[in-house]
Amino acid sequence: MISYSDVILFILSKANQKVYGTFKSRLQPYGLTPMQGLVLHALYEEEGLSAGELGKRLSLDSATLSGVLDRMAESGWITKTAVSADRRVLNIQLTGKSQNCREKFVKDTEALNQEILSIFSTEERLLLMRMLKDLRK
Repeated sequence: MISYSDVILFILSKANQKVYGTFKSRLQPYGLTPMQGLVLHALYEEEGLSAGELGKRLSLDSATLSGVLDRMAESGWITKTAVSADRRVLNIQLTGKSQNCREKFVKDTEALNQEILSIFSTEERLLLMRMLKDLRK
């Protein structure tokens, strides 16, 4: 019988807890959750996405994303504007607050990403990322 500690669900869950906790503590000074940090990164890559497109890119359902966006708008990180042609479609824009800390935020989270992956060689990092992406499919 396989040990619980060798069940892939357990291994991935424990790895996720560690990584999530590390990101959570590092994003706390910004007042952001890890998910809100991912939203910012997606908007830094391409600003002005619709909420629907943002949800697709981050693999989030509309109910989850709606709550995340509401909290980010309330705390001044983004604005949500209804598209005049279809008021159900929200256009998500970065605010001055999010633009002003963009360079530091991206630098901090990239450094954290590298720190977490630093236990792996370059080849292992590439393999790990490929395997995790394959599991997502």
